[in-house]
Amino acid sequence: MTQTVVITGASAGIARATARLYGARGASVGLIARGEAGLDGAAQDVTEAGGQALAVPADVADHAQVEKAATEIEAQFGPIDVWINVAFTSVFAPFAEITPDEFRRVTEVTYLGYVNGTMVALSRMRSRNAGTIVQVGSARRGARQHRCRAPLRSRETRLLAGAPAFQGDPPTGGRS
Repeated sequence: MTQTVVITGASAGIARATARLYGARGASVGLIARGEAGLDGAAQDVTEAGGQALAVPADVADHAQVEKAATEIEAQFGPIDVWINVAFTSVFAPFAEITPDEFRRVTEVTYLGYVNGTMVALSRMRSRNAGTIVQVGSARRGARQHRCRAPLRSRETRLLAGAPAFQGDPPTGGRS
């Protein structure tokens, strides 16, 4: 049975590379991002790699748009097995030069985008008691990093590192 995979932020970077890798596995890949040109390119990458692709323009900061995108993807490919949140935005400028609207947009996309994607994915996966949700984070090379003195771990949290290489096989959501 073919896997159904959804990837947010799929028009570029890690998300687009991940989409291409799932395409090479023959997956049906739902691609969500705002940039239609990048989405079209990512869809072509997936099909050229051997998978099926559906590009759905949507803003992950808007829960209704994410819900609608997921409904469209499931209508075409069936139940979602794997949902990968990658979409993010940032502003690279000195703090004093960043406007409140820029901070708001970064928060809406980078935080609420992951919340919206996770909520939409869980609403579908819980009733089936199956599925995998992956949260991907990255930072610009050379960006300043601050150490956190508190341990960042819990029994409910797992870290998947090396998304493009998958450190082995990518998550399957219970189906291969």
